[in-house]
Amino acid sequence: MAAPVPGFATSPSTLANLAHLTPRPVKQLFGDNYLSLADMTWTKQFLPEVYEKEVERYGNRTITGFLRMVGAEMPMASDQVVWSEQGRLHIAYDTAVSNSPGSTAGTQTIGLPSPGADLKVPLLGPGMTIVIAKGNVTNKAYVTSLGSLSGGVQTYNIQVYDTTTRNLATALQGATSLAPLSLFVFGSEYAKGSANAGNSIDASFTTFSNKPIILRDKYVVNGSDVAQIGWVEVTTEIGTGGYLWYLKSEHESRIRFEDYLEMSMVEAVPAAGAFTNPAISGTQGLFNALENRGLVFNDPAFGNTSAPTGIDQFDDLLQELDKQGAIEENMLFLDRATSLSIDNMLASVNSYGVGGTSYGVFDNSEDMALNLGFSGFRRGAYDFYKTDWKYLNDSTTRGGISDIKGVLVPAGTSTVYDQQLGQNISRPFLHIRYRASEADDRRLKSWVTGSVGGNYTSDEDKMNVHFLSERTICTQAANNFVLFKATA
Repeated sequence: MAAPVPGFATSPSTLANLAHLTPRPVKQLFGDNYLSLADMTWTKQFLPEVYEKEVERYGNRTITGFLRMVGAEMPMASDQVVWSEQGRLHIAYDTAVSNSPGSTAGTQTIGLPSPGADLKVPLLGPGMTIVIAKGNVTNKAYVTSLGSLSGGVQTYNIQVYDTTTRNLATALQGATSLAPLSLFVFGSEYAKGSANAGNSIDASFTTFSNKPIILRDKYVVNGSDVAQIGWVEVTTEIGTGGYLWYLKSEHESRIRFEDYLEMSMVEAVPAAGAFTNPAISGTQGLFNALENRGLVFNDPAFGNTSAPTGIDQFDDLLQELDKQGAIEENMLFLDRATSLSIDNMLASVNSYGVGGTSYGVFDNSEDMALNLGFSGFRRGAYDFYKTDWKYLNDSTTRGGISDIKGVLVPAGTSTVYDQQLGQNISRPFLHIRYRASEADDRRLKSWVTGSVGGNYTSDEDKMNVHFLSERTICTQAANNFVLFKATA
């Protein structure tokens, strides 16, 4: 056998050992014309099969839509939006105190919070008749005169009408210190020929304000990545489909930013306490407004499928709505557990079918379709429309925390006085105000900088897609909203 020629490799793993391969004139596999992947360490003979269509693993990922359903968006030109809300018509207190109820009939003293430093006329005056109560025990009394003003408490001298068997102490459970007391004015009584009758009271209102915040985000792609074409077929969150090149990430950045616009209006809080950044002051979002000015329902049985459920829990809520504006139509935006809990509650009191079962579509036929859910119902004088709120179910938002169970939002509009327009206006109870003028609209701005993609504003070899918005949310008549919270 001839000796190996120097410089030529004869190892089985070298190219010299591949002489058995026979080329073929067509792209077809034969027993002697292919290379295995083990033979090719520098490349691959056969490319993998690649699906160009993106798999919708999480379905519709955006959580926007809540504010679009319940509110509106309107421009404004100032750094602050101010509105006034009407006060109560009748006079009532639930913080009255009496340190001298007296053991015998006669003049007694009650104390109410002072009307404040503006020196307005006190809301109670001589001649007024009041219902005064401690718990469910009540009595009727007559205001004889004003007392002293001290320590922020205005005192009033009153006499109980029925002194034959009762006075303020014995009627209200015989306490030596009655606090707190509840009272309201139900009328007045004056003697014949009396003068200086009546008590002039200014209409009460409360002024609220909120300020916009600036939200920003961007997407950056360099020039080299733009030059490398790679198409991806996608179906967008708004239902459209097609192919995207390098701007697929830009597309998702825009959707994510639009989600941030809604989430910020729901979650934002004003800066307070030791927060020291003077350029950042926050704003009052929906949840914060409801926790401070709205109704908060945190019954442990509500929205908890392991706890007893029933219509009684919901009736407690109706009683609170009766004390407020009593808006007839309301929308419920709930997480999944609370929505199912209400379904179970309604099924238990539904008189149709066996065990309250409701049959849905196809002429309500039992054999065709079974509907175990309710989208709306009426209880008392109120209509409720129920829907799931994706923001409370998504594991990357509130669904991963589960402390907020839902929100009740009144339908319709409120009439308020707009400080800028100088007139009464009708607005949805929940609406967005964004900064805009003839020179600039900051509802949702988008612009491109850099030197890539046909835009040449700098020597940076990148394309920067910027997003900006400046907005705030107005939660008007928050006393008609209900925030459902899980108990700690």
